[in-house]
Amino acid sequence: MLPAICLLLLFCPLSAVHTNNWVVIADASRYWFNYRHAANALSIYYSVKRLGIPDSHIILMLSDDMACNPRNPTSAQVFNNRDRHVQIYPDDVEVDYRDSEVTVENFFRVLTDRLPEGTPSSKRLMSDENSNILVYLTGHGGDGFLKFQDTEEMNALELSDVFQQMHEKKRYNELFFMIDTCQAGSMVLPIKSPNIIGVGSSTVGQDSLSHHGDHEIGVYVIDRFTYFTLDFLEKVQPNSRATLNDLFRVYSTAEIRSTPQYSNFNLFKTRRPGDVLITDFFGSVRQTVLFDEQIAPLNRTVLANNLNPNEQNLDLQLDSVPQLPF
Repeated sequence: MLPAICLLLLFCPLSAVHTNNWVVIADASRYWFNYRHAANALSIYYSVKRLGIPDSHIILMLSDDMACNPRNPTSAQVFNNRDRHVQIYPDDVEVDYRDSEVTVENFFRVLTDRLPEGTPSSKRLMSDENSNILVYLTGHGGDGFLKFQDTEEMNALELSDVFQQMHEKKRYNELFFMIDTCQAGSMVLPIKSPNIIGVGSSTVGQDSLSHHGDHEIGVYVIDRFTYFTLDFLEKVQPNSRATLNDLFRVYSTAEIRSTPQYSNFNLFKTRRPGDVLITDFFGSVRQTVLFDEQIAPLNRTVLANNLNPNEQNLDLQLDSVPQLPF
């Protein structure tokens, strides 16, 4: 008879580095002419879902004014390429914070879990010290700030302080921060918290440029930094051995037409970027343990006899053992 503890081990991840993945994606822009920023955010959303992270572990903040905009010739759809081979606004898209909910305050509250009592779990980042978190931001920025919906700004030092609060509250195991905006490096350099890798699309004083437009839609549909990120991720499968170093190699200055800015890699104390799998942040893969010896089947009668009297009439579903939650 297989002991109960062994049943648990069958469904536990092999890696002791982290046990669950979370993603926070925020498009800080709004209005039709910023279509590309919504496409940037939805491209990352599309990629992490394809690689196995469920909506229950994704917080998506989006003005959500593109798909049904009267100017949109492809109603209820959003594309990130003029050939429109990938529809990145699927019917089952789950936008957790939309329109006026996309604020600096809500973004910080999500990261630090300082949300009002009664906030549903779908709007909460329910991470812990065993969580790997991907945080992606896109929008209009400048030296030391990112604009939110043209009404307020996120300060780089405030963001750095929030990451430090997350560390002190044991909200993550490792965190990968990406930001696609002008002068993005100014949002990355102040980060001092351990076990965080940050990359920005441009250094201080540089613009981050769009990649191409769609003449029928009438606007640019994706930014260069996110375009080449997505181009890389489309080649990644759930069992891929590609690493963060492989991703960083695609950020050629000639291709993205800006110089990417990285955080201090010495802050990432556990591993080097070449040892960090892409799927450690962009995917969620359950690993299994194979046994050579035969495992005795569960005995319905024995288990039923061990139940207390109030449980004797339960319809036991013992034909399969469910997976543990993420």
